[in-house]
Amino acid sequence: MEFLRTPDDRFENLPGYPFAPHYARYGKMRMHYLDEGPPGGELVLMLHGEPSWSYLYRKMVPIVVAAGHRVIAPDLFGFGRSDKPMTRATYSYQFHVESVAHFVHFLNLTNITLLCQDWGGLIGLRVAAEHPDCIARIVASNTFLPTGDQKMPDAFFQWREFSQTVPELDVGGIITLGCSQDVPPEVVAAYNAPFPDESFKAGARAFPALVPSTPDDPAAPANRKAWDVLQSWDKPFLTAFSDSDPITAGGDKVFQKLVPGCAGQAHTTITGAGHFVQEDKGEELAKVIVDFIAATPLPTA
Repeated sequence: MEFLRTPDDRFENLPGYPFAPHYARYGKMRMHYLDEGPPGGELVLMLHGEPSWSYLYRKMVPIVVAAGHRVIAPDLFGFGRSDKPMTRATYSYQFHVESVAHFVHFLNLTNITLLCQDWGGLIGLRVAAEHPDCIARIVASNTFLPTGDQKMPDAFFQWREFSQTVPELDVGGIITLGCSQDVPPEVVAAYNAPFPDESFKAGARAFPALVPSTPDDPAAPANRKAWDVLQSWDKPFLTAFSDSDPITAGGDKVFQKLVPGCAGQAHTTITGAGHFVQEDKGEELAKVIVDFIAATPLPTA
């Protein structure tokens, strides 16, 4: 498999991102991740989506670590400092699920509090359903797990059409459009850092077309199986959606209705935030996670 590796100097002196890089192997490729906080702390796994990377979590990591927890935030293949397969066909839904599951087992991660947003949920909820013993809690934010059996919102199809036809995929500009707050130019540049040119964007191009939007989508059967698991999921499950995301709006109510672990949890709506709630209101979302962990202690042996 041919892949590209973004030069390290693209990641020097990014604002608000002082974290040391770490790498896990997946065949010949390496997946980058942040690993911050005490090794023995409660483990929070933060999964990003499209077309962002672990930089999205920079406001949240210090707050969660200050509460005594360990944060791991990988870059999906094709994003951030992780390697980027050159062939778009490599980027199947299954490839991402398998590579994240491999990452979890490679690092021997257990008792995970999973935070997933956007594609972080489409992937992370599959990993949780297929490897439930690794997961202690789930926080879902601006995400969903589609099977193609329900109609997607028009905003999704508009986004998919744009992403597949625009000559140059402006990653930083997309992040800006998905935020309710102003994004400084230096932060926009940091979101663009992993992608020196269009050849590095095969993964970013692929993701929108991989969302199951018809019942016969290749990923639909596996997602239905995942829903079978989630509909009997009794471990703590919290929704923390924002108030201004046209694509995932209402998804929190679906989780609350169908997932038993949602019962009795302090679900919240974060106001003044768009799709990229971590960028708009990352500090607030971090506090939600810290409070959730405190309110749902792990069972003692």
